[in-house]
Amino acid sequence: MDSILDFFRSYGLQILLTAVISYLLGSISFSILFTKKFEKTDIRKMGSGNAGFTNVLRSVGILPAILTLVGDFGKGVVAVLIGRLIFQSFSLAQIAPYEVTQYGTYLAGFCCLMGHIFPCYFGFKGGKGVLTTAAMILLIDWRVFLLVLAVFALVFVCSRIISLSSIIAAALYPVCTFLVTYFIDYRPNRALPTSEFTLHYVVIVTAISFIVGVVIVVKHRENIKRILNGTEKKITPKKHNKNA
Repeated sequence: MDSILDFFRSYGLQILLTAVISYLLGSISFSILFTKKFEKTDIRKMGSGNAGFTNVLRSVGILPAILTLVGDFGKGVVAVLIGRLIFQSFSLAQIAPYEVTQYGTYLAGFCCLMGHIFPCYFGFKGGKGVLTTAAMILLIDWRVFLLVLAVFALVFVCSRIISLSSIIAAALYPVCTFLVTYFIDYRPNRALPTSEFTLHYVVIVTAISFIVGVVIVVKHRENIKRILNGTEKKITPKKHNKNA
């Protein structure tokens, strides 16, 4: 408990800057912006009502969906990079310890996710955050990203349902985080005096991953109901009508 309080006391400014910037960045809803550009309407009034890639693909078309994908993924990348830069540039010793910098990237990714789900620019009603979360995972640890991506791809190939793939990938995200950080990073190097990885770090990042996974799963609760009763739609993109 004392170490957590010490962390907040020592890095309060960095935490505040990272949280605010990442949240505001995450609040830029590209699905809403591009749907208004192509269809002159709000994506939240179309299809499933979700401001996300899948609904744009089904309701608007492939091009707006690709632009949404790039935007939502890209803002996650930028947020994590900003969080890393802030914690490295404004640390007490000019260069933050590895663990502290990693916590900064997790904070940035999580706040960007919250901005995506509750965007202040669009009435706090946004999307489910799958692409933004994927960007966070990739930037923080590419090994965990590959494991989560493999889970997503396997489920999607078998089901052709993006929501189901996202739910299972999110549920296994903390498991993948633990496997990589404990068995690859911490355990083989725990006896080395120069090791950057501690058991404390493994526990904290696994806990953060668990929280992120829970948020994603909870945001898919309506999809879960449809999956259970067999009414969840498989992916079928709508072709955009250029003359519309």
